[in-house]
Amino acid sequence: MKLTSPLLLLVTMGVIVVLTLVLGIRVLRWRNGKKKKILNPILAAWTLVLAQACAYTGTVLLGWHAGIVMEQLRLWNLRSNQDLTWQALAMAGGGLIMVIVGLVVERFCRIPPEDGDADSGHGAQGKRNKPSAEGEYAYRSD
Repeated sequence: MKLTSPLLLLVTMGVIVVLTLVLGIRVLRWRNGKKKKILNPILAAWTLVLAQACAYTGTVLLGWHAGIVMEQLRLWNLRSNQDLTWQALAMAGGGLIMVIVGLVVERFCRIPPEDGDADSGHGAQGKRNKPSAEGEYAYRSD
Protein backbone atom coordinates (compact mmCIF):
# COMPACT_ATOMS: atom_id res chain seq x y z
CA MET A 1 0.00 0.00 0.00
CA LYS A 2 1.45 3.30 -1.07
CA LEU A 3 1.08 6.12 1.45
CA THR A 4 0.32 9.33 -0.36
CA SER A 5 0.67 12.80 1.06
CA PRO A 6 -3.07 13.36 1.73
CA LEU A 7 -3.30 10.00 3.47
CA LEU A 8 -0.35 10.85 5.70
CA LEU A 9 -1.90 14.23 6.48
CA LEU A 10 -5.19 12.58 7.43
CA VAL A 11 -3.36 10.12 9.69
CA THR A 12 -1.47 13.00 11.34
CA MET A 13 -4.71 14.93 11.81
CA GLY A 14 -6.26 11.82 13.35
CA VAL A 15 -3.37 11.45 15.81
CA ILE A 16 -3.71 15.10 16.85
CA VAL A 17 -7.47 14.74 17.29
CA VAL A 18 -7.12 11.57 19.38
CA LEU A 19 -4.40 13.12 21.56
CA THR A 20 -6.50 16.24 22.11
CA LEU A 21 -9.55 14.17 22.96
CA VAL A 22 -7.67 11.90 25.40
CA LEU A 23 -6.15 14.86 27.25
CA GLY A 24 -9.52 16.63 27.26
CA ILE A 25 -11.25 13.58 28.75
CA ARG A 26 -8.63 13.49 31.51
CA VAL A 27 -9.42 17.12 32.37
CA LEU A 28 -13.17 16.45 32.19
CA ARG A 29 -12.94 13.43 34.49
CA TRP A 30 -10.98 15.47 37.04
CA ARG A 31 -13.40 18.39 36.75
CA ASN A 32 -16.41 16.13 37.33
CA GLY A 33 -14.78 14.59 40.42
CA LYS A 34 -14.17 11.11 39.02
CA LYS A 35 -10.42 11.31 39.65
CA LYS A 36 -9.02 11.37 43.18
CA LYS A 37 -5.53 12.53 42.18
CA ILE A 38 -5.00 16.25 41.70
CA LEU A 39 -4.64 17.39 38.12
CA ASN A 40 -1.41 19.07 37.12
CA PRO A 41 -2.43 22.67 36.27
CA ILE A 42 0.29 22.90 33.61
CA LEU A 43 -1.15 19.81 31.89
CA ALA A 44 -4.61 21.36 32.02
CA ALA A 45 -3.29 24.59 30.48
CA TRP A 46 -1.45 22.64 27.76
CA THR A 47 -4.66 20.74 27.04
CA LEU A 48 -6.54 24.00 26.60
CA VAL A 49 -3.83 25.43 24.33
CA LEU A 50 -3.78 22.21 22.30
CA ALA A 51 -7.56 22.33 21.93
CA GLN A 52 -7.45 25.94 20.74
CA ALA A 53 -4.65 25.16 18.30
CA CYS A 54 -6.59 22.16 17.03
CA ALA A 55 -9.69 24.28 16.44
CA TYR A 56 -7.76 27.07 14.68
CA THR A 57 -5.77 24.65 12.53
CA GLY A 58 -8.94 22.79 11.62
CA THR A 59 -10.56 26.06 10.60
CA VAL A 60 -7.69 26.94 8.28
CA LEU A 61 -7.60 23.46 6.76
CA LEU A 62 -11.36 23.39 6.32
CA GLY A 63 -11.44 26.77 4.59
CA TRP A 64 -8.45 26.07 2.36
CA HIS A 65 -9.66 22.68 1.18
CA ALA A 66 -13.28 23.80 0.82
CA GLY A 67 -11.96 26.47 -1.57
CA ILE A 68 -10.08 23.80 -3.51
CA VAL A 69 -13.25 21.69 -3.73
CA MET A 70 -15.23 24.67 -5.01
CA GLU A 71 -12.58 25.33 -7.66
CA GLN A 72 -12.50 21.68 -8.70
CA LEU A 73 -16.29 21.52 -9.04
CA ARG A 74 -16.04 23.94 -11.97
CA LEU A 75 -13.77 21.45 -13.72
CA TRP A 76 -15.76 18.34 -12.76
CA ASN A 77 -17.08 17.66 -16.30
CA LEU A 78 -13.75 18.37 -17.99
CA ARG A 79 -11.68 15.83 -16.04
CA SER A 80 -11.80 12.08 -16.15
CA ASN A 81 -9.94 11.63 -12.85
CA GLN A 82 -11.55 13.24 -9.78
CA ASP A 83 -8.92 12.14 -7.23
CA LEU A 84 -7.87 15.69 -6.37
CA THR A 85 -11.47 16.66 -5.58
CA TRP A 86 -11.97 13.64 -3.32
CA GLN A 87 -8.67 14.25 -1.53
CA ALA A 88 -9.56 17.90 -0.90
CA LEU A 89 -13.00 16.86 0.33
CA ALA A 90 -11.44 14.33 2.73
CA MET A 91 -9.03 16.99 4.04
CA ALA A 92 -11.91 19.45 4.52
CA GLY A 93 -13.76 16.75 6.48
CA GLY A 94 -10.67 16.19 8.61
CA GLY A 95 -10.47 19.92 9.25
CA LEU A 96 -14.12 19.96 10.32
CA ILE A 97 -13.46 17.11 12.77
CA MET A 98 -10.48 19.04 14.18
CA VAL A 99 -12.66 22.11 14.71
CA ILE A 100 -15.38 20.11 16.46
CA VAL A 101 -12.96 18.23 18.74
CA GLY A 102 -11.05 21.43 19.54
CA LEU A 103 -14.19 23.29 20.57
CA VAL A 104 -15.51 20.36 22.62
CA VAL A 105 -12.22 19.95 24.50
CA GLU A 106 -12.10 23.71 25.13
CA ARG A 107 -15.51 23.29 26.74
CA PHE A 108 -14.13 20.42 28.85
CA CYS A 109 -11.46 22.75 30.24
CA ARG A 110 -13.96 25.33 31.47
CA ILE A 111 -14.13 25.52 35.26
CA PRO A 112 -17.69 25.44 36.62
CA PRO A 113 -18.78 28.48 38.66
CA GLU A 114 -18.60 28.34 42.44
CA ASP A 115 -21.82 27.85 44.40
CA GLY A 116 -21.98 31.46 45.58
CA ASP A 117 -21.24 32.98 42.16
CA ALA A 118 -24.32 31.58 40.46
CA ASP A 119 -26.72 33.06 43.01
CA SER A 120 -25.38 36.60 43.26
CA GLY A 121 -24.99 37.36 39.56
CA HIS A 122 -22.53 40.15 40.37
CA GLY A 123 -19.34 38.14 39.93
CA ALA A 124 -16.20 39.19 41.78
CA GLN A 125 -17.40 42.75 42.45
CA GLY A 126 -20.42 41.50 44.42
CA LYS A 127 -18.31 39.22 46.59
CA ARG A 128 -15.71 41.82 47.61
CA ASN A 129 -18.16 44.65 48.34
CA LYS A 130 -15.68 47.17 47.01
CA PRO A 131 -16.34 50.12 44.75
CA SER A 132 -16.25 49.58 41.01
CA ALA A 133 -13.67 52.33 40.42
CA GLU A 134 -10.28 51.51 39.00
CA GLY A 135 -6.92 51.70 40.72
CA GLU A 136 -5.76 51.30 44.30
CA TYR A 137 -6.96 54.74 45.35
CA ALA A 138 -10.55 53.51 45.18
CA TYR A 139 -9.92 50.95 47.92
CA ARG A 140 -8.37 53.32 50.48
CA SER A 141 -10.55 54.57 53.24
CA ASP A 142 -8.57 57.62 54.41
